[in-house]
Amino acid sequence: MAAGPGPGPSDAPLPSGAEGTSEEAPESPARPAGPPVPQFKFSTFILTFLFVLGILMLFDTSTRNGVANAFGLLLAPLIGFGQHDILLTMFFAGLIEMALTAVAYNWATDWVKTARVQSWSGAFRKVQMAAIRSGKKDRIDALKPHQNEITKLTGELSISQLKGMAVTWFLVIAIYTWVGLFIASLPDKVVDIGGAAVNLTHTIGPIPDWIILFSLYTFPLSYVLRRAFKHYSLRRYELAHMDDLGAAGSIA
Repeated sequence: MAAGPGPGPSDAPLPSGAEGTSEEAPESPARPAGPPVPQFKFSTFILTFLFVLGILMLFDTSTRNGVANAFGLLLAPLIGFGQHDILLTMFFAGLIEMALTAVAYNWATDWVKTARVQSWSGAFRKVQMAAIRSGKKDRIDALKPHQNEITKLTGELSISQLKGMAVTWFLVIAIYTWVGLFIASLPDKVVDIGGAAVNLTHTIGPIPDWIILFSLYTFPLSYVLRRAFKHYSLRRYELAHMDDLGAAGSIA
């Protein structure tokens, strides 16, 4: 009958140079897990690239004009109207700019989460003010974990909005520059606005008239489009969770 395995390490030390023993050597202690390796995200790369490119465009004229001219390859045939209707060109340029930025802002913003955090923040401020007025330290201290959670959520929303701003930053600089270059190429830079002749290259202080006029297009369009996307997102969430919301209302 074959002999069993020899004594383990706890019974006697292994002789030096011994080989062929069936007893396994003690396992070395496991190494502590390192930090998780960050995964490459193409969307993050694009957003970072656009943000850095936007900063470069702001300070480097050749880069700014080069990107604007690249936009012009599409915009000039699409909304240039043969340089015959500059006001209409500016309107559609503003519409395209604000539509793209609104889409980017809507993509980066969780409107449902934003509404929840705003509601929680408003309710928390009321409770916090009541606790401060009471002068009771235990009540104030009890609210600190909730305050930290709201601060964390608010920070997450701010980071999400920065993602949308990276696209907005780039598009605003590019399209504003293209409109400026397009106006500079016009043989006649005077337009009729309400019966008054306005030279678009005339400046009020350091600001040309065309920038003021173009901003009158973009600011209202930006507000309307972002509000429309917000309403659509919240309405879609409401319809998707109609049963849950109805059950919560009946319980209340």
